[in-house]
Amino acid sequence: MGANFNFNKIMIGGRLTADPENSQTPSGVSVAKLSVAVNRKTGKDKEQQTDFFNVTAWRGTADFVSKYFKKGSSIFIVGTLQNRSWTDQNGQKRYATDIVAEEVSFVDGKNDNAGTYVPEAYTDAPKLDVVPEGEDLPF
Repeated sequence: MGANFNFNKIMIGGRLTADPENSQTPSGVSVAKLSVAVNRKTGKDKEQQTDFFNVTAWRGTADFVSKYFKKGSSIFIVGTLQNRSWTDQNGQKRYATDIVAEEVSFVDGKNDNAGTYVPEAYTDAPKLDVVPEGEDLPF
């Protein structure tokens, strides 16, 4: 048998096409839906095109986005891709791929004070010791 390797990570940077759509699940969990426009070049000397990505933010990340971002805000998102499927009103099977935000950061300089939101689940790593400038490493 081969190795069982699974990795799913995506990073995008762009602008919100609308204000975040905020809501809560029936159990009270915050959720925000975003649409992010990301420009790309189609080739040398060709016109720029725009891709639009659907992003979902949950819990504290959703609260952070809802508080600090609005239509036109620059945003940097680190997350995962998730596929979903459903049957529409006509009985047709539909598919969509969404980005689920894990980390959200400001890009515009005016908002630098608010920084990056990283959920607590991603901050459990041990803290590294900082060696003061001019001191030797302990090994």
